[in-house]
Amino acid sequence: MPLYKTIPVSKTTTVYIWKIEEDLATLSRKFYTNQDPSKPLQLSPNSLYRLAHMKSELHQRGFMSIRHLLNEAGYTDFDLYYDKSGKPHLTDEKYISITHSYHFSAVIISDKPVGIDIEKQRDKILRIAQKFTPIEEYYTLTSAEARVRKLTIVWGAKESLYKLYAQEGLSFLNHIDVEDFNFDDGTTTAQINYNGTISDYRLTFLEMEGFTCVYGW
Repeated sequence: MPLYKTIPVSKTTTVYIWKIEEDLATLSRKFYTNQDPSKPLQLSPNSLYRLAHMKSELHQRGFMSIRHLLNEAGYTDFDLYYDKSGKPHLTDEKYISITHSYHFSAVIISDKPVGIDIEKQRDKILRIAQKFTPIEEYYTLTSAEARVRKLTIVWGAKESLYKLYAQEGLSFLNHIDVEDFNFDDGTTTAQINYNGTISDYRLTFLEMEGFTCVYGW
């Protein structure tokens, strides 16, 4: 059971990360020690519909891995629902954010608004960087690899805050500013300046097997 990492951020905030190594059939079953592995994970009608209409098995596996992460946190699929904008919520009114990228997925659960993002580190980010951050700030780095790593952290930071803030019209480039950081820091801060309101946030990032995970609150 590849629960990759559990991160206790605080007494009321926890990150759960899954490395997706199982096939879809395995992920569709319960395989916890206190459960009957011959029985399928129970999904809500809405989740069954969504799963059936996913064209990619990679997305299906990511979807099911999230349900196992919910189980790790003490929830079931029936405790999760989405509002009209697609933002996830829990029935006990705790806050949740969800992310999936290739063979990693993660959730963060808290008693306050939170956001999380996982991204694969790819050269493509160099071509789109100007759309979400002032790119000239990153050419002081000595290598393209370092720029990819740093830009992926910045993108993940902005994506996690976008999920947290959940306001239509929020711009990565114009409204979210991430404070500069060193790779070894593992943390940074950010500010959202939107519609005359300024909000400050804390961010943590980690790199794992060519992927970057960032979560904020």
